[in-house]
Amino acid sequence: MSSKLQITSTAIHDVLIVEPKVFGDERGWFTESFNALDFAAATGLDVQFVQDNHSFSRQWTLRGLHYQLEQTQGKLVRVVAGSVFDVVVDIRKDSPTYGKWVGVELSAQNHKQMWIPAKLAHGFLVLSETAEFLYKTTNYYHPQSEACLAWNDPTVGIDWPLPAGIQPNMNAKDTAGFSWDAAPKF
Repeated sequence: MSSKLQITSTAIHDVLIVEPKVFGDERGWFTESFNALDFAAATGLDVQFVQDNHSFSRQWTLRGLHYQLEQTQGKLVRVVAGSVFDVVVDIRKDSPTYGKWVGVELSAQNHKQMWIPAKLAHGFLVLSETAEFLYKTTNYYHPQSEACLAWNDPTVGIDWPLPAGIQPNMNAKDTAGFSWDAAPKF
């Protein structure tokens, strides 16, 4: 394992928490947020990223659970301002964790990143007043094949950290996500 990255497995075997080494002193801190050689050495994955995305969202915004049926995307995600509860759902029928979900808090303070392989549904809930979310993708955005799994499907049963009485702020596309039974899967 690379000494620059700490890799932690999750309940979905190929979804990984990636923690880069942070060097800090009284002036602040420095981290190498991505290095292809270190990432490959630490994870055993040889990935090529082709697109970087950056989103800004307000508290209790929920984005997702998105995936593409064509031009599937692996993603390396992180937060550079604020904090989010980041969620991945395994929608690969041949996977031993099919139908399971993993959630982790990513924040500017903890510097954690999550590696999400292609063919999984992904979304996040903003916990802080605002958040900036960055992600690298292994394929280009293909809106014609985008699908969305319902964030609150009871079969999947994601335990979103929403305070009592708070409804997430969502766009129409995400509100109309597929139920687990109707969602296209791999």
